[in-house]
Amino acid sequence: MIKKTEGGVCAAAGFSAFGMRCGIRKNKTKKDLALILSDRDAAAAAVYTTNLVKGAPLTVTKRHLDGTGGTARAAICNSGIANTCCEGGVLAADTECRALAGALGIPEDRVIVASTGVIGQPLDPGVIVRAIPELVSGLSPDGGPLAAEAIMTTDTRRKETAYEFSVGDTVCRIGGCAKGSGMIHPNMATMLVFITTDAAVSPAMLERALSDDIDGSFNMISIDGDTSTNDMVSVMANGAAGNALIDAEGPGFDAFREALSRVTDDLCRMIAADGEGASRLLVCEVSGAATLKDARLAARSVISSNLLKAAMFGADANWGRVLCAAGYSGASFDPSECSVFFSGEAGRIEVCRGGCGVDFSEEEAKKILSGSEITIEVGLGNGKYSARALGCDLTYDYVKINGDYRT
Repeated sequence: MIKKTEGGVCAAAGFSAFGMRCGIRKNKTKKDLALILSDRDAAAAAVYTTNLVKGAPLTVTKRHLDGTGGTARAAICNSGIANTCCEGGVLAADTECRALAGALGIPEDRVIVASTGVIGQPLDPGVIVRAIPELVSGLSPDGGPLAAEAIMTTDTRRKETAYEFSVGDTVCRIGGCAKGSGMIHPNMATMLVFITTDAAVSPAMLERALSDDIDGSFNMISIDGDTSTNDMVSVMANGAAGNALIDAEGPGFDAFREALSRVTDDLCRMIAADGEGASRLLVCEVSGAATLKDARLAARSVISSNLLKAAMFGADANWGRVLCAAGYSGASFDPSECSVFFSGEAGRIEVCRGGCGVDFSEEEAKKILSGSEITIEVGLGNGKYSARALGCDLTYDYVKINGDYRT
């Protein structure tokens, strides 16, 4: 049985966290440095952006996890500067890892390091090093919200969730926090996600669970079509719950994967709903596809269409943009079998059947599309597979936010 519980990255036993302002960001009131710590060695896994241009912290984190066989104790993250495309970036990441390891009394390669913010601006590691004593002393089992706040950039709200689940007779917990608002697109986005669990899971099975989950969760979000340079999702499993080690397929692994899916689904919805300048969460549900690949291609394409996103901002039931986006997605289907419905808090309306428009009330459609969450239902009519993608509308505020992001 899986049920929602309180907390985020500190919901699981043995984890503490803290977030503070160290002075990286120009804004004098915003926190910009976060730390998450396990009280013992934890199995660890991560997935990274597919962008060829990658932030230095990702290089360092991958080296650490590869070198330890998937083991970590801590995750440190700054916001404000991405530490990407700047001379000495790897050295800066290594420097902060070394300083943190010394303060915690752990090996340097047990540190996951991440950054988010402006690309191309040098990160002074000294700013972080000088803050580490305060950062470490502030660690608390109640510090998850502070850490979640410190990793935010253009986010307007914290993103946290947690669940309780059972492995055999042992009750375990899993929770996480995320940041992400702009530069969000499949194959990872400008998002950072930190997930923690007190379940005992081997590094190999942890990596497998995370890798299997990504294609249906974080790789099905699109805000603006830009895939960032610093995206990373990491998971630490410290075994503090005391369950029998999950090191192979079976009921325990299935329970863990389901709990992980609940966490990632929550965080995905939070990220999509908090898209830069967004006024509506968009959910595209594709059904009747011949293959899972086709379903995912079509759903991602619809949710990524700027024309469709703009129409949703205007509460305009321009369903032709839905079929247009599905048509160029690469998915295989017969347009004459397609159907489209729009649904939301105010109801559900059919706008397309058999690939052609049907009579519908524009007034009713506008009421439905004026809600805070809109579902775009696309039936392809030629198979049993389905998929869901998440995104948001495209508003004037998106341009305003990104017109002077750096300055």
